[in-house]
Amino acid sequence: MQRWNGWGDDSIHMELPRKGRDLLTEWIGKGRPRQDHPIENLLVRELPSRLPPHPLISVDERLRLHHAHGQSLPDWVRMRGGMLDRFPDGVAKPTTREDVEGLMQFAAAKNIAVIPYGGGTSVVGHLEVPEIENPVLSLSFEHLNRMNDIDTGSLLATFEAGIRGPDLEAHLNQKGFTLGHYPQSFEYSTLGGWVATRSSGQQSRHYGRIEQLFAGGELLTTRGYLQLPPYPASGAGPDLRHLVLGSEGRMGVLTKVVVRISPLPEKDDIYAVFFPSWDNSKQAVQALAASGTRFSMLRLSNPMETTTNLALAGHEREIAWLNRYLNIRGISQPEACMCLVGFTGSRNQVRSARSEAVSLFRPFKGVSVGTAIGKAWKKNRFRSAYLRNTLWDLGYAVDTLETAVTWQNVTETVGAIEQSIREALIPWNERVHVLTHLSHVYPTGSSIYTTFVFRLSQTPGETLERWRALKQAGSRAVVNAGGTITHQHGIGTDHKQYLAAEKGEVGIAALQQIVSYFDPDRRMNPGKLLPDLDKTEDE
Repeated sequence: MQRWNGWGDDSIHMELPRKGRDLLTEWIGKGRPRQDHPIENLLVRELPSRLPPHPLISVDERLRLHHAHGQSLPDWVRMRGGMLDRFPDGVAKPTTREDVEGLMQFAAAKNIAVIPYGGGTSVVGHLEVPEIENPVLSLSFEHLNRMNDIDTGSLLATFEAGIRGPDLEAHLNQKGFTLGHYPQSFEYSTLGGWVATRSSGQQSRHYGRIEQLFAGGELLTTRGYLQLPPYPASGAGPDLRHLVLGSEGRMGVLTKVVVRISPLPEKDDIYAVFFPSWDNSKQAVQALAASGTRFSMLRLSNPMETTTNLALAGHEREIAWLNRYLNIRGISQPEACMCLVGFTGSRNQVRSARSEAVSLFRPFKGVSVGTAIGKAWKKNRFRSAYLRNTLWDLGYAVDTLETAVTWQNVTETVGAIEQSIREALIPWNERVHVLTHLSHVYPTGSSIYTTFVFRLSQTPGETLERWRALKQAGSRAVVNAGGTITHQHGIGTDHKQYLAAEKGEVGIAALQQIVSYFDPDRRMNPGKLLPDLDKTEDE
């Protein structure tokens, strides 16, 4: 069963090795475990529903609670600290396209705000219930999860927007195909959510980000359907698909999504390569990104993340052997950097690409240690999020910040983000554990994915205050470095105050006009994505 106040299935638990717990205590202090508030403490905070009766809408208290939050750290603090105080007035789970149409018409007639709900995995506040006078409906796509069509000749497949990652892949795998989109939230997130938040999968270097995989579909707006035919290519003006990508429910709800698919690969291997320093490793992956080598994924950990990951791996004898071997090859902690590189395709393609990568890494003193670490990472790549539950139970909070910059700014930006986060809790005399990896690389630059861990405070309110200080410090460092405010998590509520720095005054005004056209009454997921859109002109 899925946890109501944490991540994932409540039967799955990721242990933190003793060495990992000891290092956390050394780095930032002993954790402060806090007693979770029971679900009953939150249910009593719910106000009666303001919705008129409708046969497809439930006002069940627990169902409303489950749809009142996502997976952001503020969501966690409010849930587990008993602070959640805004709930949707009802939840609808349509089973057909016609059901969705009827519910949207009902919402328009009764002036009801609508929050589209996919898998509930948002980490930046997409599902936060706004404090508004209108009733709020959570429109869940849980039952709109079917594959409608697959055109193997054209390499296109059509799905309902609510299908989750594992079910989508199961349908395609049966036919010998894959979408290849694997965000860390893969087990719970939905196809419609991937499009609406413009997500990036772990193997997007090979299969493409969602903007490359999204071929078309239909968006139901308050003005009717926006049809997006899956043309192989078109020169007919601006591509309307890009209005939908990253729209976060502000323009309407996706009911159907057409995606580009690929044949299942013969081989899908991940190798671990170690470098003696950050400079060596960064130069190596930059060279790889600029080459024509066919690699499918890359994850380069900085020295602190490398040290942390090896400590969390367990298997102390194997790690000790690895460190001895690397020392012989001239690579030693605390400066060592671990790089995971994936190769996907036919046996010949994988063999050739790996050989090219090994040759390319050689001038940068890269040492390949085979596939064992890569296999372990792949096995647990959707399980690592469960460490959030474990760390919370030990008295620690964890969150992330991600951006993308050009290659010339990567090292400086990593340093600026990490320093700003480390210093953010000095007023509280608290330390922060900060670690970073490059998760997606491009010929022109790279994403930067920073994780930070800090101790829970005496009260949920103070924990939330400290999180805000950390988030603001890191986000300002991103903006000052000229990076995008998000590479893959979307905007939601957590990032919208920084969007104008990226889009500019004219860009923001244009987006506001587009959203206002599709949703003139401002009822679709209000308060998300765009700054100030939901204020009146008099304000």
